[in-house]
Amino acid sequence: AKGPACGDCGKRIIGVPALRPQEYRRLKKRERRVNRAYGGSRCAKCVRTRVVRAFLIEEQKCVKQVLAEKVSVGKAEEAPKKSKKKN
Repeated sequence: AKGPACGDCGKRIIGVPALRPQEYRRLKKRERRVNRAYGGSRCAKCVRTRVVRAFLIEEQKCVKQVLAEKVSVGKAEEAPKKSKKKN
């Protein structure tokens, strides 16, 4: 048996033994997986990229919101000036 592979990149997962399925059932849960998010399913590098990607996406949302607020505040300040000029 080759052992479990990462679902994203296909590389073997370090820390998980290469056994037959019947032998995996005999192992304790902590021996079948790695102690992290996506342990036993994704390799450490892929988990790291997922976490960083999710963080950057959330940061981008915050930046968009801040820029939208600045634009709306700028438009609110310009509207009264234009109305004064018309009078």
